[in-house]
Amino acid sequence: MEVLKIADLLDDPRVDGYVVRRALSKVVAQTNSASIEVSRVEGSQGYTDFVKIVVRGVNGRSGGGGAPTIGIIGRLGGIGARPAQIGLVSDADGAIACLSVALKLLEMQARGDFLQGDVILATHVCPRAPVIPHEPVPLMGSPVDMGTMNRYEVDSAMEAILSIDTTRGNRVLNHKGTAITPTVKEGWILRPWPELLDVYEWITGEPPVILPLSMGDITPYGNGVYHINSIVQPATVTKAPVVGVAITAKTVVPGSATGANHEVDVALAARFVLEVAKKFTEGQLRFYDETEFARLVARYGPMNILQTLGKNDENAS
Repeated sequence: MEVLKIADLLDDPRVDGYVVRRALSKVVAQTNSASIEVSRVEGSQGYTDFVKIVVRGVNGRSGGGGAPTIGIIGRLGGIGARPAQIGLVSDADGAIACLSVALKLLEMQARGDFLQGDVILATHVCPRAPVIPHEPVPLMGSPVDMGTMNRYEVDSAMEAILSIDTTRGNRVLNHKGTAITPTVKEGWILRPWPELLDVYEWITGEPPVILPLSMGDITPYGNGVYHINSIVQPATVTKAPVVGVAITAKTVVPGSATGANHEVDVALAARFVLEVAKKFTEGQLRFYDETEFARLVARYGPMNILQTLGKNDENAS
């Protein structure tokens, strides 16, 4: 239900971050236990509105409590490609899923169900984003660069991050529905965490589907290296563990394609994210094994260079 409401809200050439804030604020007003911030940022090809929602938990850190904070990021270039395309594009699914989870959490609070810890949700709203070349099909661009997205969407209070992104423009994963990535932390691609696989199985009723990542995928944009998409770009600017939640297809679908939003698949991703948020903020779920990660770093050294642009080509050996 929430996915349909948000998709309808965003499928409007006049929509912006302030329209989204007004819609969500109607629910916030019933509990006054959340805040919504909108920041308009101008870029070389227009503007976008970053939307950040903080849903406070009953024992959240924002109120002096000790429950952990989870971050949920809706990744995309834009929700529309007007005037080149009319309507929601495939790339909009990250924003739809993120805002649907926000709406659900706010509705839960209005009914009396509160999570233990805080949930910070961030995405951006741009109905007029550019289309950029990419193999095997074009992707959606954005009026602002990836560094700007990370500054507005990744919050230092996030102790773990779920990054939702349409991931249909590839021939690497041929599955319709949703998939998750291995955990990425400080330049390391860690193993897919069993507790997250459990939640995936419970939500989908199917065996886990894992989106494979290359080392290039976890490096920052701007280094000239191929990236499957921006799904784990938040991992380049944080120490928090990051898991990508991909909305996928059996065929290659351009991010700029309209009519390609499958609400059932978006809802699966949103439900997975919501259940992980419940368990993580209650301290019942982790994203990785801290002891194992410490052993990897002790034996092989830090991999933080993969969170940077690395060496210049002239200096590379």
